[in-house]
Amino acid sequence: MKTESELKARYNDIHRGVYFIGTTPPKSDTPLEEVESIANKLLERVSDIDFDGLIVYDIQDENSRTNKPRPFPFKSTHDPRLYSSLLNKKSNRPVITYKSVVQSNADDFNQWANEAWKKYGVKDIVLVGSPSKNNTISLSLENAYNTLVTNENNFFIGGVTIAERHASKGNEHQRLIEKHQQGCNFFISQAIYNPQATIDMLTRYAIECKEQGLKPQRLILTFSPCGSQKTLEFIDWLGVSVPEATSLRILNANNSLYESIRICSNSLQQILDAILPYDLPLGLNIESLTNRKEEIDGSILLYKLLRSKMDNYLAKKELNLLIGKN
Repeated sequence: MKTESELKARYNDIHRGVYFIGTTPPKSDTPLEEVESIANKLLERVSDIDFDGLIVYDIQDENSRTNKPRPFPFKSTHDPRLYSSLLNKKSNRPVITYKSVVQSNADDFNQWANEAWKKYGVKDIVLVGSPSKNNTISLSLENAYNTLVTNENNFFIGGVTIAERHASKGNEHQRLIEKHQQGCNFFISQAIYNPQATIDMLTRYAIECKEQGLKPQRLILTFSPCGSQKTLEFIDWLGVSVPEATSLRILNANNSLYESIRICSNSLQQILDAILPYDLPLGLNIESLTNRKEEIDGSILLYKLLRSKMDNYLAKKELNLLIGKN
């Protein structure tokens, strides 16, 4: 059995991107043989694209975060560790597993972590804290990070970054630095539909790291296609900032899905153009927020488009580096 994360070495090379497909575990009432079939279908869909790994989310109800009704009813899923282990074995690629620590205490979480490593082979973990300050918290996010850092197993630990928080509070760059000090070595954004909020956060983070003499950690940018009003409502419910003009473009387009893909492609280009002067190691995560075949297929197309843009960006960075040396 491998004793450390395969992703660590890839993340250390700041001159290359890292590319992921995001997914959710099947619903908990899905028979195990169907879970395997669902995993096979996912990997078949992505078989013709070059990706570094997968991301498996830990889906929670989150009804405490907002008063808005949930557009899609909440249903519990199979253990993300189980689905991660299955995808890892079938794809032979690393899988990042999300873990919500809201309902954990220190002992339970440590047991969860030991089982993750020994039973499921999970080595790459992103921790998610409480969706609301109103929740009773048994285990803080900081303590959960500390539990993984001090665990006997050598986990590769990541965190979540939310540009919308930076837009409202202006301190997300400081949270990134604090989380790194607590043990995080990479960050994954929530879905991006407001590129300016992400540009502001990344720019501030890059400058703050430079001023403090810190090495910026890997930032993985998440994009999700949107093919219907219901999906758009879900994106809004998740707390993703979608400017009014962007919503109207999607809803009034002849093909909402393809319009959203164009918007995501333009958004990434805006972000890359804005942060070109800074040394920020990046990555991409493309997800489908629904199980509609059209949107899943759209996410594969979006992956191909955005991967091409990211590769071009990295080539441009490398060229600038060579020119600077001569």
